[in-house]
Amino acid sequence: MALYKRGGVWWFEFVFNGERVRESTKQGNRRIAEQIESARRTQMAKGEVGIQDRKPIPTLKEFAPRFERAIEMQCAEKPRTVEFYKSKLASLLASDALASRRIDGIDEAVIEEYVQRRGKFESRRGTPLSPGSINRELATLRRLLRLAHEWKEIQRVPRIRLLRGEHARESILSPAQETVYLAACPSPLADVALLLLDTGLRLGEALSLEWAQVKLEPAQGAKFGYVTVLSGKAKSKKSRNVPLSERVVKMLSQHGPAAKGHVFHRADGSPWPNSHLGQQHSRVRTLLKMPSDFVLHSLRHSFGTRLGESGADAFTIMRLMGHSTVTVSQRYVHPSPEALELAYERMAAMNLRRLPTNPPTVNRDDVAVA
Repeated sequence: MALYKRGGVWWFEFVFNGERVRESTKQGNRRIAEQIESARRTQMAKGEVGIQDRKPIPTLKEFAPRFERAIEMQCAEKPRTVEFYKSKLASLLASDALASRRIDGIDEAVIEEYVQRRGKFESRRGTPLSPGSINRELATLRRLLRLAHEWKEIQRVPRIRLLRGEHARESILSPAQETVYLAACPSPLADVALLLLDTGLRLGEALSLEWAQVKLEPAQGAKFGYVTVLSGKAKSKKSRNVPLSERVVKMLSQHGPAAKGHVFHRADGSPWPNSHLGQQHSRVRTLLKMPSDFVLHSLRHSFGTRLGESGADAFTIMRLMGHSTVTVSQRYVHPSPEALELAYERMAAMNLRRLPTNPPTVNRDDVAVA
């Protein structure tokens, strides 16, 4: 180690790969100068074999803007999804203990501490935060950490367990309730609700529906007209065709058809916002004293339940409702004992039809017994 002092500060000099390296440590303390010289040698050795010093790991607060930009890009056609993630991210950042922690230090123990703290918070109604509210925050954190892992900012993604006891809003309309509900709905809710009930479209898919996607007359060889839900509007990112019932065709015929534009729109031609339909639905629900878990999405859930009750299999339900996986669709399939016996009866009949009419005869005595 060649250290020497010049002008009150220590310099170092050594030969690396045949080249002389001479630099000032800018330090008057010899011990510190020795550490700087050693660090410089290590840095050059790493560079020689292609090893790069890792950049500092950001804290959650520092990484948050990058996550937001990614969500805005990936969900550009879903403003409500972008709004959802930003809202839940804000809740995560409100915890100083979590926001100030480096993202590679957010492990299972840290997440459990966060859950325990959030469980003591009160909602706007003055009640403890529900498991569902906390789970939405955990789902946001999980997506953020998965992106960080994908971008090689962290080495592993911690296991994030969602809380049990989340209340599932699975209200459905009976035929009697449907009649009363639709009769009480003002415009445009009455028509949109009918469409959701008979097609299972999501509210956003229905409100963004344009006339170019609507075919009131059946295609050749088909029995029903249909609407095409475009991939950019579908949650599964796959386009799908959904048949139209007779009463939906009648309702749509009263609106158009038109050469272009949205099917459901305000006076200026712009589509109705989700919030307007939500407010109308809330007033009708209060008027009819219906349960609070009966939300607009319950109409889509009613459609799926009716499909399952009619005997549709999970794959058919997945195609019609645009689920990303068949696992989601399976919850609507609850075959009755009669349906199971009918399925078995059909299989047995099919097996009989497949048997040859003149099967070859075999002399059992000629069959060797092992």
